[in-house]
Amino acid sequence: MNECGCFPDYTGLAVTVVMFVTTCLMAMVMIIVWKQKTVTVVAFLLVFGSMELLYISACIFKVPEGAWIALTVSSIFMAVMYIWNYGTMKKHQFDVENKVSMNRIVSLGPSLGIVRVPGIGLVYTNLVTGVPAVFGHFVTNLPAFHQVLVFVCIKSVQVPYICEKERILISRVGPKECGMFRCILRYGYKDLQQENYNFENRLVSGLVQFVETEDETASKATDFCGEFGNSDIEAFNSSVHTTSISYPEEDRVRCSCDIQAMTSDIGRVESFLLKDESLQILKAKESGITYVLGHSYAKSKKPSSIFKKFAIDVVYAFLSKNSTEPNILMKVSPTSLLEVGMIYYV
Repeated sequence: MNECGCFPDYTGLAVTVVMFVTTCLMAMVMIIVWKQKTVTVVAFLLVFGSMELLYISACIFKVPEGAWIALTVSSIFMAVMYIWNYGTMKKHQFDVENKVSMNRIVSLGPSLGIVRVPGIGLVYTNLVTGVPAVFGHFVTNLPAFHQVLVFVCIKSVQVPYICEKERILISRVGPKECGMFRCILRYGYKDLQQENYNFENRLVSGLVQFVETEDETASKATDFCGEFGNSDIEAFNSSVHTTSISYPEEDRVRCSCDIQAMTSDIGRVESFLLKDESLQILKAKESGITYVLGHSYAKSKKPSSIFKKFAIDVVYAFLSKNSTEPNILMKVSPTSLLEVGMIYYV
């Protein structure tokens, strides 16, 4: 306390540090999101960063008098954010390095006696390509999965908002006989990551639309073979296998009602001359939808240092336990949720 009996105000140092950190983050936004030139970013850092560094150097003289408290609190918050980012990146690296190949999934059938049960299975994963390791762990211990399998990936992109017609991207995983698809839900960094409409009906409708138009898009790629080079054809082929499902705002309720009507009377659907695979998807929808969520635990490897063990086994484990899971974002009913436990050694 000072001579007046009041606590000194050392918030100036904390505010200055926050301003400098904000300037650094602003420079990252300029590079990654706004795609600004390097010269512009460097000029921005020199102008604003130099002024804030002068303020910080002036406030450093107050550290012995008690300003170290603000620096300590700031350091703790910075360490927590760094540990969260470090643990998340390590888990993603584990997923990428331990992806299950489609050849292994296909070969597991005869060896383990895998059977396909009626219904649609939604497997949540952070990977936009390949089969996640948690699914391989699942079928190894329980050799059965649903007739229609969809890998659902929720991703944030570097734009403020994603319009509804570009929200969902659907593609096929493996050969048609496997009945496996991938659904990518894209959100901008300002979007509310919560589905307020009937996601199941919209997904099934998107799968049917994808199956019905898949051959048409493939034939378009064949028609262009005589006009473009091989590199252009490869790029086109890689793009046509992914379908963006477009649903305007006023058509959401109509889409939900259409799917309910179609699945309630399969005989009526057959009059629409849908493909056999589309009919199988609608029949699987009648059997029910199950959400398969990987409940992963990150643990440090045995030869890791004591600092890494504390960061991963204690701090990151606590943060993961209190983070929002995909089943909450999608409002999944507990009766339709199946959690698969797996340990990630990072």
